[in-house]
Amino acid sequence: MSRPRTVIVGAGFAGYRTARTLSRLARGRAEIVLLNPTDYFLYLPLLPQVAAGVLEPRRVTISLSGTLPQVRLVLGESDRIDLDARQVHYTGPEGEGGTLSYDRLVLAAGSVNKLLPIPGVAEHAHGFRGLPEALYLRDHVTRQVELAAATDDPVKCASRCTFVVVGAGYTGTEVAAHGQLFTDSQVAKHPMRTGLRPRWMLLDIADRVLPELDERLSRTADGVLRARGVDVRMGTSVKEATHDGVLLTDGEFVDTQTLVWCVGVRPDPLAESLGLPMERGRLLVDPHLQVPGRPEVFACGDAAAVPDLEEPGSYTPMTAQHAWRQGKVCAHNIAASFGDGERRAYRHKDLGFVVDLGGVKAAANPLGVNLSGVAAGAVARGYHLAAMPGNRVRVAADWLLDAVLPRQAVQLGLVRSWSVPLDTDSPELPRIPGKPEPKQEREPQGKQEREREPSRTGGEAAKNQPGGEPARNQPGGEPARNQPGGEPARNQPGGEPGKDRPPAVTPPPDQPPPGPGVAPGPVRLTDRFTEGDS
Repeated sequence: MSRPRTVIVGAGFAGYRTARTLSRLARGRAEIVLLNPTDYFLYLPLLPQVAAGVLEPRRVTISLSGTLPQVRLVLGESDRIDLDARQVHYTGPEGEGGTLSYDRLVLAAGSVNKLLPIPGVAEHAHGFRGLPEALYLRDHVTRQVELAAATDDPVKCASRCTFVVVGAGYTGTEVAAHGQLFTDSQVAKHPMRTGLRPRWMLLDIADRVLPELDERLSRTADGVLRARGVDVRMGTSVKEATHDGVLLTDGEFVDTQTLVWCVGVRPDPLAESLGLPMERGRLLVDPHLQVPGRPEVFACGDAAAVPDLEEPGSYTPMTAQHAWRQGKVCAHNIAASFGDGERRAYRHKDLGFVVDLGGVKAAANPLGVNLSGVAAGAVARGYHLAAMPGNRVRVAADWLLDAVLPRQAVQLGLVRSWSVPLDTDSPELPRIPGKPEPKQEREPQGKQEREREPSRTGGEAAKNQPGGEPARNQPGGEPARNQPGGEPARNQPGGEPGKDRPPAVTPPPDQPPPGPGVAPGPVRLTDRFTEGDS
């Protein structure tokens, strides 16, 4: 007698927790298959520390095969789900197609970057949803400081040393806070950079930093940012992005070559492609995380609109705390559907939030107790160590080394600007020349998303806006499409383009394509502004 099979699409906070809990409950009585484009779970809340050189990239990645020994990992991205045939069609890492049949399906596809209809943003900005984007930003910021120190033109120097972050939610606030410390450390002890003062700007149309949090925590974060020299501008955002900088909504033009887009997220288009009832891009489910009319289909995390039983009539927000807890409930309900245990309805209790501002500074309200300064910093790092499913010792060691040793500010040139576009459904997979797009664009959904977007000019997306909740790095929005980041499984040399895939990505004219004697992917160390930096 064959074992019932559960297929989990996505290894983000929700998918990973579902797989881990279900493997423990099943005890080998059921087959569990995890479909994910990368072989790791990304702990997204610590991504700003990767961009700032505090943590090495592998510290925030958790091996799926190493921590889920009873789960079969299939590398690939879901292209289509046939609900009637109970099959998931996917594209593997080398362009090959595959099909997975299922008895139970868990959709935990996560979320992707959210765009607003602002001219030039898609061409000149970069998001912050995946590991490739964090690695690119670290290299890019380092490069700009080095080039600024080498030029004799004060205008160019000021432009290269100006970094604009749009969106003052969790992600944007932490990126700006860590970024200011990172660039200050680069110029502090270098004689050729004496007098350089990197300028970080944080913009949002909201009236305060971290509008989702208590006002006291918001004031704490705002005070830390301003004390470090971050130019915090509330009620202001980007009206247009150009080759030379950004035009703000207040009419000021800021010369810059760096535009970091942390405005918000939207659910992965895979959920909408199913043709089932939706709620602002998320798949409607009942309190037991099952799709009405499809009892074999479960959904959790950012892909699911889960009723909030604590606030009737509303849905749980798109945060890592909810995704992590929903994954556990989902696993128990799947086990119950196989006759093992009782079903549970998803209920939650807010345990508070933490925002790591770099150094020893943070803002936190554990169990409703508002903290700031060193105490909040200790709580924030303690929370991350407790929440991470692995790598705790390595992360703690990196924090200790960062406290006693200077950071290494070097650019490795592994990720180029054109390989991490903002307008993509797969921020976890960088583009590589000569290979297909990381994932087939679902144009109707993407187009519809931008058409229904209100006429706003950037800033943190409001909760009641179509297309998803604001980006939240801590506790974090659900990682994009089943944990963003990492090595592009699909784009490895030798892979064949999948059927109906978009055309291969072409690098800029001065970037040689792969060929005999030429390493695949980008090879030049230069990364000019004209190639897509903003």
